[in-house]
Amino acid sequence: MKAALRALLLVLAAAVLLQLYFVLRIALMVVVDPQSTAYQRSEAWQLMNSEQGLRWSQQWLPYEHIAPGLKRAVIASEDAGFTEHSGVEWDAIRRAYVRNQKAEERAAKADDGKPVKIFGGSTITQQLAKNLLLSGERQELRKGQELMLTLLLEALLSKQRILEIYLNNVEWGEGIFGAEAAARHYFRKSAADLNNAEAARLAVMLPAPKRFEKLPQSKYLTQRSRTIVRYMGDVQIP
Repeated sequence: MKAALRALLLVLAAAVLLQLYFVLRIALMVVVDPQSTAYQRSEAWQLMNSEQGLRWSQQWLPYEHIAPGLKRAVIASEDAGFTEHSGVEWDAIRRAYVRNQKAEERAAKADDGKPVKIFGGSTITQQLAKNLLLSGERQELRKGQELMLTLLLEALLSKQRILEIYLNNVEWGEGIFGAEAAARHYFRKSAADLNNAEAARLAVMLPAPKRFEKLPQSKYLTQRSRTIVRYMGDVQIP
């Protein structure tokens, strides 16, 4: 009994220490730019062990040097309520949950072995929390940790800082991370010089950057980009 209690206390102590570590890491980001994210390190490891080897492009660009159009386009495409919510859009999560349940039910009836398409309701802050500090595994415990980290990010960092870190670390293709690397790769210019059409195109790529990198002439990419351009004028940026 004592051994079981001791083990439980050790688990609880480890959990508390982990949360303190996360708090300190995020607090440090108020003034220090993160050098890498958990997702980037995972991707780098996979690329290093692949046939093509590690191809990597990333360059930090301060918030004020990133084209306002890209900020507007990303918010319009990924998280229209970014400047207003507290990090989590509960209605979007509920809608995504319902869609996923229906998708799983259809897959069970079809019984054809095809993977179920998972719909997300994540905000920009949630995406940042997941990519910065967590693994990519879809587990209930990990999802709970993601929500906690999201609230910590919102509590300790400004909206501007959250968006700055997000834009400098988000994936835009195989080994391409951050707005500056993406702008250089796709348009041969700095992210400071992107026009609205270019910014919208990059924003639309975000849910599936590796796929759209291979499909530059995608009809969906073109049409959705035009839609985002129309919305950009109404977007508030921090």
